Amino acid sequence: MARRLRPVGLDFVETAPVRLVFAREISAAPDAVFRALAEDVPGWTAWFSAVTFARPIGEGAGREIRLRGGTRFVETVLAAERPEVYAYRVDVTNAPGARAMLEEWRLTPAGSGTRVRWTFAADGTALFRFVLDRARPGLGRAFRGAVTSLDRRLRRP
Repeated sequence: MARRLRPVGLDFVETAPVRLVFAREISAAPDAVFRALAEDVPGWTAWFSAVTFARPIGEGAGREIRLRGGTRFVETVLAAERPEVYAYRVDVTNAPGARAMLEEWRLTPAGSGTRVRWTFAADGTALFRFVLDRARPGLGRAFRGAVTSLDRRLRRP
């Protein structure tokens, strides 16, 4: 059953009870990575294996996302600052126990490539927070696999 989450601002990325932060350097330039994140939302399904459906909504002000396993999100884009940051808040989800969620993708130049840092910030019931904390290794693997796949995709002619 889908439910509306508590609206949070960008500061939630620093204050959330659960903060999962992952980073990886890739060879693609920051602008190319930003375009893939913010401007090609349907393309997420080609490089982020957990994402089975992705589409922009509200003329790009939001997103509808579906994950493998059936989790769904309706999101509001809070920041799209080329080529440094792309962040969105989850407004509606069917994830049990979630109360607030925000994701931030921060891109910084790293040599000729990009350092990609993904922060997953969340609040929820004690069980939700416990499960998220235990899911950290799996989310880290998913992030590393996704950005590696994105890098390969962006390097194609």
